[in-house]
Amino acid sequence: MQQPGQTAAAPSRAHRPDSSSPSSAAAPQVTAPLTAQRRTSLLVTFVLGGLTALPALSMDMYLPALPEVTDALHSSAATAQLTLTACLMGMALGQLVVGPMSDKWGRRRPLLIGMVIYVIATAICAFAPTAGLLIGFRLLQGLAGSAGIVIARAVVRDLYDGIAMARFFSTLMLISGVAPIAAPVIGGQILRFTDWRGVFVVLTVIGALLTLVVWRFLGETLPAERRHDGGLGQTLRTMRGLLADRVFAGYMLAGGFAFAALFAYVSGSSFVVQEIYGASPQTFSLLFGLNSIGLIGMGQINGRVLVGRVNMDKVLAVALTLIALAATALLILSAGVFGKAGLGPVAACLFVLMSAMGLAMPNTNASALMRTPHAAGSASALLGTSTFLLGAVASPLVGIAGETTAVPMAVVQLCCALAAMACFMGLCRPWQRRTKHSVTVV
Repeated sequence: MQQPGQTAAAPSRAHRPDSSSPSSAAAPQVTAPLTAQRRTSLLVTFVLGGLTALPALSMDMYLPALPEVTDALHSSAATAQLTLTACLMGMALGQLVVGPMSDKWGRRRPLLIGMVIYVIATAICAFAPTAGLLIGFRLLQGLAGSAGIVIARAVVRDLYDGIAMARFFSTLMLISGVAPIAAPVIGGQILRFTDWRGVFVVLTVIGALLTLVVWRFLGETLPAERRHDGGLGQTLRTMRGLLADRVFAGYMLAGGFAFAALFAYVSGSSFVVQEIYGASPQTFSLLFGLNSIGLIGMGQINGRVLVGRVNMDKVLAVALTLIALAATALLILSAGVFGKAGLGPVAACLFVLMSAMGLAMPNTNASALMRTPHAAGSASALLGTSTFLLGAVASPLVGIAGETTAVPMAVVQLCCALAAMACFMGLCRPWQRRTKHSVTVV
């Protein structure tokens, strides 16, 4: 069994996977990725970064327009919020379909089909006459946009392995991490010159340009001999085998719960910083930007300094511990254990929590995908779907106690952090796998 930080090896004919690996019946014989020979160009790196950033652009660029949508379509605020929920759910569920498709047909065809549908659905959103139609096509937009998320991760798994894959994920975080910072600003600027429909026009143009670049520059990365020939039954068996892999499931859940803590921050921080602590929107934007810079910066430290020098499991353990400690400190401050806390200490806790995400997310993705060379698309789908679904559950819980306290956000973040640590320690059990050896490549 490989340990994180080592180069993954394909099972040989003379070796059987151990009981924690996906079943060999669901894993056709493959060769290890040609890491030394198949490097992505700088342009393709930006393409993959753009694909992973597209969900944030689709969600966050639209946020400043929500009040205008409510007035223009004569709907309630709750109905307008459903346009966000529909897109988020589409992105979560679509990955379960697109991922296995990419294992069967290759990466290029499902990605291009998904991007074309995304462009069409986004264009229709720009002209939707009613809230109901807008919700429906936002759902379709999310379903199609999920192709970029899941296939970008699968392409990275096709091209890279071991520490090189973890480094590349950190590079993608640098590119895609800019999107949550820039998207609301871009959306606000668009609204200075046009109405909410203009946001979807810009998203349509971005999607069309990205589709053209994918068609022109992103080649097929999954050879025909490594594709799955089965239908729905084979797909379900593959996913069942992945979920039966205790270690893969541990990394998947650890990453999902960690990201749920981040979703709780995104959904609750504006309310906490502005309503409870009285900060201006400009101050909130500054703090949000600083926290995002912390996440991106730690991602780069992970990829350029830590990976290859420090075992990825150790880095992940430190990251989850930092998230839990920051959430604990935030809970203590929010509950007023030592008196009323100012914005400074609260902001510091949120900065530590967000920065630690830059260590946790690349390493959970890389460690999980290192175990799945035979089904990178399906594995990527499970990773993405679990992340979005756990985040969707965590987000509304931060407002459960009303508008007078930040305790619910801190409680949700702490529970998610502890759940992530429990999954990592209880399922991955890194101290056991350090004593085992990788199987030999034929």
